[in-house]
Amino acid sequence: MDFWFTLILIIDVIVALGIIGLVLLQHGKGADVGAAFGSGASGSLFGASGSANFLSRSTAILAVVFFITTFALAYLASHRTRGGGSIMETTKEQPAAPAPAPATGSDGAAKAPATPDPKANEVPK
Repeated sequence: MDFWFTLILIIDVIVALGIIGLVLLQHGKGADVGAAFGSGASGSLFGASGSANFLSRSTAILAVVFFITTFALAYLASHRTRGGGSIMETTKEQPAAPAPAPATGSDGAAKAPATPDPKANEVPK
């Protein structure tokens, strides 16, 4: 599944770059006005109107391929199997810390717990 996702992603990026290149090669609407005054548009590689047809058809084909690969990526991403639902489910459970041993005096008898300082939990102002 990861192989197909990676392959379609690479194709998607290449097609997107191709669309960008073809759009940049095309003439804008204002280029026709310049051709009327003899800017030399008729001497192009594809002829006067051949370049517009070729570039627009190529852009349309690449746009269709781009949408198909994008939908395929969306489908693969939404149906990808996951190891677990959350990070908490995938972590190993830590063993509980052992309880501290009761303190004993020098005579072996258990000592009473020391009284906590009442000011230890106060927040300074």
